[in-house]
Amino acid sequence: MALGAAILVAWPVAAPAQPKAGDARPGDSFAAGADVSSLPAIIAHGGVYRDELGTGDALSILRRHGLRWVRLRLWHAPADGRCGLAGTLALARRAHAQGFSIFLDLHYSDTWADPGRQDPPAAWRHIRPLALEDSVRLYTRDVLRAFLAQGTPPALVQPGNEITSGMLWDTGRVGGRLDTPPQWRSLGRLLKAATRGVQEASPGRPGPGIVLHVDQGGNRATCRWFFDHLKDAGVEYDAIGVSFYPWWHGTLAGLRDNLDFMAERYHKDVYVVETAYPWTLQWFDSTANAVGRPAQLHSGYEASESGQAAFVGDVVRAVRAVPRGRGRGVFYWGAEWITARGAGSPWENAALFDDRGNLLHAADSLGTSAR
Repeated sequence: MALGAAILVAWPVAAPAQPKAGDARPGDSFAAGADVSSLPAIIAHGGVYRDELGTGDALSILRRHGLRWVRLRLWHAPADGRCGLAGTLALARRAHAQGFSIFLDLHYSDTWADPGRQDPPAAWRHIRPLALEDSVRLYTRDVLRAFLAQGTPPALVQPGNEITSGMLWDTGRVGGRLDTPPQWRSLGRLLKAATRGVQEASPGRPGPGIVLHVDQGGNRATCRWFFDHLKDAGVEYDAIGVSFYPWWHGTLAGLRDNLDFMAERYHKDVYVVETAYPWTLQWFDSTANAVGRPAQLHSGYEASESGQAAFVGDVVRAVRAVPRGRGRGVFYWGAEWITARGAGSPWENAALFDDRGNLLHAADSLGTSAR
């Protein structure tokens, strides 16, 4: 997902939490979570969050309504500091202190990375492929060590974001004219380097689960094309993650078919690591919304609070229904991305909070899945 930018400013943090006995691990329970990476910027611009108990901390509100995981994106060296290592570590401390498990989303870019854009960090832009692989390994290792050092070990790590067309272009780019064996081998080496970095961060101890993330959650053919190539390249990983936005990625029927297919074909756990649905088509600021036309809606789900809640509930049921218990979790993307003073949002009508910061029923549709 790549939609916009905001300014990161200071974010008050709690004292680092120590690892807790019984912290959630991959496979322990159904992961009900949300990507809340923009929360520091929204709070800095005066954003307010509420539930039935009144105004409060967005993380506390989500936790109270059953969410147990947070997904945090990390950019390598962002120009404004947003989603950089320092801020992401601070947000991880706050989340971990409240009992959330951490799912770390490594973009390997200084900004948004998705199927249409996989720019390498500026610091890596002109290095040769072997040096790039080493940079990926060392960077991944050092990031994980930083999370471990402050007592917030990620339970899941995602090397690359929506990498259907590869990552770190053009070295690891695939598809189109670059749908060639050498390019797939190159992408495979980069992913193996990332995996080595995760393993080297905590040698001799179980590390986080490694999730490979593509965008086409409702498209069996694309996912088969991608993961068959990775299998041929000898890439090892623990789980498959997909994005599923129906205006881009197909229907719920397609999602159900694809999740079942991938779990059976690759013998992997599967997650919907990004999904969302609008609770209205109305705008509340001058920023163009990503979803704003009736034609973008999924048949049977209106753009309303009840329609959003029903859609989220059915995504959860699709994942839970994957055979052999392979459906492991759902993460709502942009749950926190409301409009704040001086910071418009292209996701305001698809967040888990309304235009006044009130929690929406879709949060309970997701949160109850973890109980």
